[in-house]
Amino acid sequence: MSTASMHTEDHILEYAGAFRLVRKIAQGGMATVYEAEHLGPAGFAKRVALKVIHPHYAKEKTWLQLFIDEAKLSANLVHGNIVQIYQLGEVDGQYYMAMEYIKGPTVRAIIERHRVLETPVPLAISAYIASRVCRALDFAHNFVSSDGDRLDIVHRDVSPNNIMATWDGHVKLTDFGIAKANTSIDPMQKSPQMLMGKKHYMSPEQLLALEVSGRSDVFAVGVTLYELLALEPLFYEDATELLIDEVTWRPLPSVRELVPDIPRPIEEILTASLDRDPNKRPTAAAMGRALDKWCESQAVVATPDRLQEHLATILTDSYQPPTASEELTKFSNFKRGLRRADGKRHNWWSRMFKRA
Repeated sequence: MSTASMHTEDHILEYAGAFRLVRKIAQGGMATVYEAEHLGPAGFAKRVALKVIHPHYAKEKTWLQLFIDEAKLSANLVHGNIVQIYQLGEVDGQYYMAMEYIKGPTVRAIIERHRVLETPVPLAISAYIASRVCRALDFAHNFVSSDGDRLDIVHRDVSPNNIMATWDGHVKLTDFGIAKANTSIDPMQKSPQMLMGKKHYMSPEQLLALEVSGRSDVFAVGVTLYELLALEPLFYEDATELLIDEVTWRPLPSVRELVPDIPRPIEEILTASLDRDPNKRPTAAAMGRALDKWCESQAVVATPDRLQEHLATILTDSYQPPTASEELTKFSNFKRGLRRADGKRHNWWSRMFKRA
């Protein structure tokens, strides 16, 4: 490409790229996700996840628009706890989305592993995971476009399958495929009887096809937190009619009966998030702050280090260290590295770590 062709009237830089598919990661009802390499000149290669919509859905205008809206909506949700979207593209009618490739398990896999081991997920780890999801949701719920307009994004599909943990201990919310925003189409408005998403994690108002808000996602976080703590689903019914009864009016089981040592603050946070009245639930921000406050009060504070160590302990066969070093990267090591040869700290760091 000549230099002249790069500087067009609209300042658009056109390029040709390619993806090498490495392996299939997952296949859902609407799309298949691959581990892939984004290839470029001079041997450039970046590992990505490539989500490709199934051809028959690409031919349906409504479903294709959902896929496109997901990419456009998620692309600007740049947050440490949200899986990043890099590119939306189309090749011969095949639409794809290039995303951040996450090395690590889903929360579903973590729960299932603890069921096999017959050991509970540590309370601090459960609370930490839920608090990071709350941070991601708070960012999405209050996101403002480049024009300064609130988008009022609601994820609508928060569940253990759509929450991932990286091997180095970070939590990522993914799959905004059926997210609702005031700038995108919503097929459920035209067909209220059509349930999209994982119905066992839906709020009462979502199941009943009523207006949803950010507090609907908070309910889903509560259902997920319950499952992390109890290692059992909160809702079981498969038939939609029975599930609606179970979610909307049947008494909820007591988590204390399954987790007798649950701290009172965690029980209160969980109970508030599962209130049938969305106006009585906390916002994602408030729930996240309450969980963080409890985590910070513990003798061993939940951090990415703690989650990384936990994953290495329970997933010994699949755990992949994030680096070649045998030593985990800890902030305490960073502090030790600031010491001068004479054993004293640099002055300005001394003030920051005077209690260390």
